[in-house]
Amino acid sequence: MLDFVSTSKYKEESGVVKELESSDYVMEKQGNGEVKIAADVVAVIAALAATEVEGVSSMAGNITNELISRFGMKNTSKGVKVTMEDGVVHVDMMIKVKYGYSIPKMAEQVQAKVVQQIETMTGLSVSGVNVRIAGVNLNYQ
Repeated sequence: MLDFVSTSKYKEESGVVKELESSDYVMEKQGNGEVKIAADVVAVIAALAATEVEGVSSMAGNITNELISRFGMKNTSKGVKVTMEDGVVHVDMMIKVKYGYSIPKMAEQVQAKVVQQIETMTGLSVSGVNVRIAGVNLNYQ
């Protein structure tokens, strides 16, 4: 049985509640303890699953992620946003595709692969996977 717990911190400024830090976990109670799965772990699973689909060139991230990768640091979950609510996962991701592949067909394959991997590896339900095509890679290597 999976239970959802959110450990986000909030701050109220001028009547507006802002989220300061988000660390979402899914907890599974077992005989001797519990298992916690961080949202970042689910994001890494989603990113790796997406890049396994033929025709996906890479994940696309924001400018910060792009700068970090230029300095040689790996961010395996770049371009992926995971939302977990009541043990149900929703994924938004941005990918770059290789030139010459059918984008609708590839996006459908990415969605299926991401759902399958998250559900298999974590036991969580996936409510949806939104795929945004952020670019086309023209390298023919």
